[in-house]
Amino acid sequence: MLYFLPTPIGNLEDITKRSLDILSRCDIVICEDTRVSKSLISLLNLKFNLQISPKSFFSLHSHNENEFFDKFDKTQFNEKICVYMSDAGMPCISDPGVSLVKFAWDNGINYEVLPGANAAILSAAASGIINKEFSFLGFLSNIGKNRLLEIENLMKNPYPCVIYESPKRILNLIENLAKFDENRQIFAIKEATKKFETKFKGKICEVLKDLKTANLNGEWCVVVDKSPFCSSEKITTKDIMDLNLPPKQKAKLLSKITGEDPKKIYANLIK
Repeated sequence: MLYFLPTPIGNLEDITKRSLDILSRCDIVICEDTRVSKSLISLLNLKFNLQISPKSFFSLHSHNENEFFDKFDKTQFNEKICVYMSDAGMPCISDPGVSLVKFAWDNGINYEVLPGANAAILSAAASGIINKEFSFLGFLSNIGKNRLLEIENLMKNPYPCVIYESPKRILNLIENLAKFDENRQIFAIKEATKKFETKFKGKICEVLKDLKTANLNGEWCVVVDKSPFCSSEKITTKDIMDLNLPPKQKAKLLSKITGEDPKKIYANLIK
């Protein structure tokens, strides 16, 4: 059996009893970084007086996926207790475990995803900004035009956005957000669930000022309020049909949202 096991994002006590039970019985651990997982298991053994000792560790990351799936004996998923562990938080969320889920599904391998700690959900709940829908963007591109384009797009998003960011780039992120709308509400949290957890909230310009004198060490999660200039409501075909427009213009608009041939739509409109 294959289990996808969430790990604490900071506080060791956030791991579930069920996760500890499965870890204590598992034969194989698959993870992004074996050093991180071995270190976590050592800490869990000390914290909870356990003797977790998997027989084998295998690394699975974005650079070795093909090699891993070519060499790994998939019969082990049925014969042994296998665990995929994220470095921190839920597996497969900004995490290479998603390729293992696809592999399991495509090969008829039984798997189960256990619930657990997640930085994005924690930050969304702690922000006071999100009521219902939001967009989770994970980590943005590190540098260059792609990063600036992604920042521009999130600032135009009709939903609040949740972003992960490293301590090296957090100040750059907030500075770039301020260029688009320094008065937008944001929430930023670092070291979530740890001893030195710190929260910032306010207008982007206010948070930027605070961060310039703050200790930026630790992993960050940022919640940016939705754009006040965009609506989440989508234009429907009925909306276009109700417009007082010539058939040719209607056909062009309908083609944009349906993907159908505008000539065929036009022909139906003038019947």
